[in-house]
Amino acid sequence: MPTPTYLSIGSIFIDDIVYPDGRTDMEILGGGGVHTAAGMSVWEERAGLVASMGTGMPEAAAARIERDFDSQGVVHLDIPQMRAWQVFEWDGKRTELFRVKEIDPFMRAPRPGEIPASYSPAQAVSILRDAEDFLAWRAVFPQATVFWEPEQMFMEPQNSAAFRAALPQADIVSPNRLEASLVYGFDDVHRLLDAMLTDGAKVVALRLGEEGSWVASADERLHIPIVPVPQVVDVTGAGNTYCGGFLVGWQRTHDLRTAGCYGAVAASFAIESVGVLKLPTPEERDRRYQALHEITAH
Repeated sequence: MPTPTYLSIGSIFIDDIVYPDGRTDMEILGGGGVHTAAGMSVWEERAGLVASMGTGMPEAAAARIERDFDSQGVVHLDIPQMRAWQVFEWDGKRTELFRVKEIDPFMRAPRPGEIPASYSPAQAVSILRDAEDFLAWRAVFPQATVFWEPEQMFMEPQNSAAFRAALPQADIVSPNRLEASLVYGFDDVHRLLDAMLTDGAKVVALRLGEEGSWVASADERLHIPIVPVPQVVDVTGAGNTYCGGFLVGWQRTHDLRTAGCYGAVAASFAIESVGVLKLPTPEERDRRYQALHEITAH
């Protein structure tokens, strides 16, 4: 079996989605690790998925994981599969309500020593974990390009010192604006970029939802707008998908504009799908990329 070039370390969820008008979509494959790996797959990278899976997994979701990702890194737990209500309001607010008693194993497993040896040569790794787990995984891949998407529940004021201390170990860090503002105490975009770079981040991709993203290094800073789509269907996982696309773009080119456009294009397909994105045609992907790249060049 070929060794994956890219790994996505995160979670597998089953989402039961409730829309403002009362409609529902049940048993939808989700989870940050899956969405990130899907962002990589937009750019024709079959990522290794490092996550845990419980009992009672819907057949269609399990089949999708086997089809689209390398699943050697998925560990099986003898507890009910992580499942959550995703409840949306008219203003776009999303409330996540867990439907199972045991949550932590799905957020923390597998541990660094539990991955297959075939994953060790991976060249680019996305890690969706808190600072402690991020640093443990970073040590496993000292030569790889490591992308840190801090876990949402970790990004709280009391964890500011831990977040800031871990930043120098990340090649790329990508919180969203709200998460970054909670750990720094202000929400001005450029102050947040400056703060993360000062604290040791090499590359920052600050995600702003419908306002796009700001990407920055010590030498360059630019805004990446969203890609307009005919209809927004479901925004769940769009940020994770952006992260997967960004990592592929950065690993291939080490160019901020290109990486940001890779991320934004991947996210545009995510918001057109319920749950994990439906893979686009290369022609439509490349059309969106060329249009966005041209816009950001001016």
